[in-house]
Amino acid sequence: MKKILTLISIVFLGYTNMKAQAPVVTITGNLVGNVNWSNDTIYLLQGKVYVKSGATLNIEPGTVIKGDKTTAGSALIVTRGAKIYAIGTAQQPIVFTSSETPGNKSTGDWGGLVIAGNARINVTGGEGTFEGGNLSNPDGTVSDGKYGGLNDLDNSGELRYVRIEYAGFAYAANNELNSLTLGGVGSGTKISYVQCSYGFDDAFEFFGGNVDAHHLVSFRGNDDDFDTDFGYSGRVQFGVAIRDTNVADPVSKANGFESDNDASGSGNQPYTSAVFSNMTIVGPKQTATTSTSNYFNAVAHVRRNSRLSIFNSIFMGFPIGVKIDGDSCHANADNGALKFKNNMMSACTLPLDSTAGAAWNISPWYGATANANAMYAANTDIMLTAPFNYTSPDLKPTSSSPALTGADFTDAKLSNGFTTVAYRGAFGNDDWFAGWTNFNPDTASYSMGVFPVSAQQILANEASMMLFPNPATDLIHLNFNSNSTGTISIQILSMDGKIIHQEKQMQKKGNNSLHINTSGLSKGMYLMHVSSTDKNKTIRFAIR
Repeated sequence: MKKILTLISIVFLGYTNMKAQAPVVTITGNLVGNVNWSNDTIYLLQGKVYVKSGATLNIEPGTVIKGDKTTAGSALIVTRGAKIYAIGTAQQPIVFTSSETPGNKSTGDWGGLVIAGNARINVTGGEGTFEGGNLSNPDGTVSDGKYGGLNDLDNSGELRYVRIEYAGFAYAANNELNSLTLGGVGSGTKISYVQCSYGFDDAFEFFGGNVDAHHLVSFRGNDDDFDTDFGYSGRVQFGVAIRDTNVADPVSKANGFESDNDASGSGNQPYTSAVFSNMTIVGPKQTATTSTSNYFNAVAHVRRNSRLSIFNSIFMGFPIGVKIDGDSCHANADNGALKFKNNMMSACTLPLDSTAGAAWNISPWYGATANANAMYAANTDIMLTAPFNYTSPDLKPTSSSPALTGADFTDAKLSNGFTTVAYRGAFGNDDWFAGWTNFNPDTASYSMGVFPVSAQQILANEASMMLFPNPATDLIHLNFNSNSTGTISIQILSMDGKIIHQEKQMQKKGNNSLHINTSGLSKGMYLMHVSSTDKNKTIRFAIR
């Protein structure tokens, strides 16, 4: 018995050591066709990597993608006509992060994630060019840096339970990538449960398009948390921004929301008319006397003919609360194109500000009875649980909080696409931060993935599905036990996720031994992905 236990211990130790460091695959250039990235491998983006038009990038839950700091502005760019399906879970989020080791990660270590779509924008000619060295592809395809079109229903895929850390790269002054850059992204795209942390420029920047999003987190970024421009008209609900007391952009100044119709404030259509509801913006000032960076601006800076609207939200601790900037925005507020209703504001040094042009008094507009906005002297008056706990923030209202009630969804701008709740701010009693967020990303190495598979799980997988011989030469056998009959799909992939071979075979109930021809494969490491009604596994194997 002792010998058996010793053998089991050795096997477990061997598998644990095998998982101690996941293999790293360097990704460069262009991705074409169907590409699959799995969570048993770490992917290192070296330079700008383009998912080309017609290609689909599928990323498995728990996968880690690192941006190479040594290659300036490494980024993943999903071009028009391409799709990304980065669909994690609360237990296994997908993480885009810095290639640096724990303790050495910094804001702007890599470029970030860029998604381009074919939805309308208000740039003359209907087509824009991303910042970031114009994102011209190394193969000379300048169109890969473009966004916008005529299809508001365009589908660029889905992001769900995704973290983006230490991104946003400055190629030159006013020429930066953000943590998540969305250009002309259409309503067929789905975005939810995305956290952007320690970004150099904006956390979420929407350049036109009309994609909806919900459950977004901006944590300790440098510039704006939610930036809308060039005709973005989507809907966003349940969003959070938490600011670092001393970190703000000295060039453009940091805002919770920054919104323009376009750079000149023109009347070009579609208008920037995004609608946000149930947002909680925690600014740098824990109290009215908290010392902060001089480069913070406003919770919401609305300018240049924007028609941004915000409902049922909480604004805390900025130098300026709501800033309506310029005659065009004053007119938009007066005629109801721009709305702020049922919001709560606390501890802002200058709660309300209107600038530029003819005299316009913001206070009667913001304070109108019909708008039901509330002012509080101190952040503690709103009674959130722990909004200024940077390592473990808790934005849920306490049982006595005025934020538990007061939300209203009767305004026409909220008639579609929003979930009706009683509370104001991003949280009621539910904790949607649980499991997938990380407010201490610098301590994570991710060398084993986000949540590494245990030795027991590895042994169980190996016991239920085996490749033999491994390494193989001309033929490999797939042995497994099945609970049902039917078709089983088999894909052989390179280590960077490109499909090399795929076929379908029939499985029977009970023990199976399928034979796959590998004579056409070169020497090296490969992945085999197997899926059926009761199987969905990826196994690594070698060809010698």
